[in-house]
Amino acid sequence: MKKKRINCNNCIHYYITWDKKFPRGCSAMKFKSKQMPSVLVYNSSGAPCLKFMPKKKRAQGRKK
Repeated sequence: MKKKRINCNNCIHYYITWDKKFPRGCSAMKFKSKQMPSVLVYNSSGAPCLKFMPKKKRAQGRKK
C-alpha cells in the first residue's frame, strides 16, 4: 500500500525561519530543520506527521 506524502507547504503549522542553517519550521512540534518537517518526522519515527492540518483555501479572484 503506497502512502501519500505530506506536503508541509499546505499545513497551517509550517513556517519559514530566518535561520539559514534551519530554514524550515513546525510550530505544532516546536522545531526547525534543514529538511521539510514532515520528512524529518517520518524518518525519525517511521510514522507520518500526526499534526498536519490543511490551510484554508483562499477564494479565487476578487468580488465586485
